[in-house]
Amino acid sequence: MVYLATSRWPEIGSPDVVLIPLGSTEQHGPHLPFDTDTVIACAVADALAIELEASSCSVVVSPALPLGASGEHQDFPGTLSMGHEALRHVVIELARSAQSWVPRVVFVNGHGGNAPVLAEAIDQLVAEGHNAFWVPCGIPGQDAHAGREETSLMLHLAPETVDMSLASPGTTQPLAELLPLMIEAGVRKVSPNGVLGDPTGATSEEGHSLVVQMTARVLPKVLKFIQESS
Repeated sequence: MVYLATSRWPEIGSPDVVLIPLGSTEQHGPHLPFDTDTVIACAVADALAIELEASSCSVVVSPALPLGASGEHQDFPGTLSMGHEALRHVVIELARSAQSWVPRVVFVNGHGGNAPVLAEAIDQLVAEGHNAFWVPCGIPGQDAHAGREETSLMLHLAPETVDMSLASPGTTQPLAELLPLMIEAGVRKVSPNGVLGDPTGATSEEGHSLVVQMTARVLPKVLKFIQESS
């Protein structure tokens, strides 16, 4: 694979697809860093690139976009959000730009709040005739935010950034029950410490397994996209 950030233009060649990790800069409880979603998106993009190249696809991995739509976390100091409309424009312009030199663009998304925007942006890009696609980094049934799964992932991917002495449960109600109040008043209204789930018991071993699972979930979708857009 080729890492765009550290390459020179003659090294790009004629790749089949570019993967663009998309994250956020938002609070992740007292124990995890602001770049958690971005770190996870990059890890899945890297693992996905390895699997795609094993299937004879030439891959370029883009630098991550570390800002997203994180308005629900804005009550916590440090959160930076560009909002839905700005993110939609950024995604569209990045894909348009990339398609001048690569036939396919795949966004690898690590932040759930970006998902509605990505769906709209990809629909527009496809309507314009672009080969654009997106996949989420997630496992059904996992804690919604800064809980066991994200904490396990960060213990595996960037353990030096995790302070388990500060890890404590937040609200553990199902996300569907919390969403109306979260949308109206933000995460802090439903969870004062910013955690939606329970990070206690998280392990690096579980984090490694989760990366493998997330990659396995998205790989067939991306391969199908590449095949259908050939």
